[in-house]
Amino acid sequence: MRISELSRLSGVPTATIKYYLREGLLPPGRATAATQAEYDETHLRRLRLVRALIGVRGLSVSATKEVLGALAAHVDDRHLLLGLVLGAIPADENAQPAAVPCAAEVDALIAELGWEVSPYAPARAALGETLESLRSLGEPVPLATLSAYAALAERTAALDLDRISGTDDPLEQAERALVLTVLMEPALLALRRLAQENESARRNAAAPEGGPA
Repeated sequence: MRISELSRLSGVPTATIKYYLREGLLPPGRATAATQAEYDETHLRRLRLVRALIGVRGLSVSATKEVLGALAAHVDDRHLLLGLVLGAIPADENAQPAAVPCAAEVDALIAELGWEVSPYAPARAALGETLESLRSLGEPVPLATLSAYAALAERTAALDLDRISGTDDPLEQAERALVLTVLMEPALLALRRLAQENESARRNAAAPEGGPA
C-alpha cells in the first residue's frame, strides 16, 4: 500500500507517518521509486502500536523508541510484551524499581494472593500511595478488605485478557492490551459509581407504608 493508504487505514496523518519514519519508529517501506515506497500490514500494526504508546500511554518519541526496541528483542514472549507496553517492565535494562510507600503492606498483599508481579510495576507505587493517604486520613484498609477487592480485580483481569486473545499477532495484541487497559479504566470507575448508587438505593430504600422496616 502507498503511504496515503497507510494513513487512511491507521487514522494517522501522512505528515506524522513521515515523521515516525524519520525518527525510526517505523521501518522504511519497500522502495518503488526515488521518492515512493510500498508498505504492508506489518507497518500498519506497528503504526497502530506507536500511536497507542504515544497517544494513549503518553510516552515521548524517544521513550517509544526504547519500548519498540525492547519489544523487537522479545517479540515471542507475550507476557513480557504486555509488561513492556503497559510499563510494568522497563525498556531500560539498567532501570531500578521505584520506591513504594507502604511497601510492606503491598508486598504482603501480593504474597497472600500468590500473584506474579514485576517489582517495576507502577501499580505497586500507586497502591502504596493510596494506602498511605487513607491511613493519614484515619481510614486504614485491612489486608482482608484489600484481598476482597483484589478478587474482583482478578475477575476484571481475566475479562481483559479474554478480550485481547482474539489475535495471534503479538504487536496487535500488545496494542489492544494498551488501549483497552488505559481507555477502559474510566469506564470501570464509572461502573463502580453507578453500582454504588444502586446498592445504596437497594439498602436504604424506604419500606412500604405499613410494612416491615
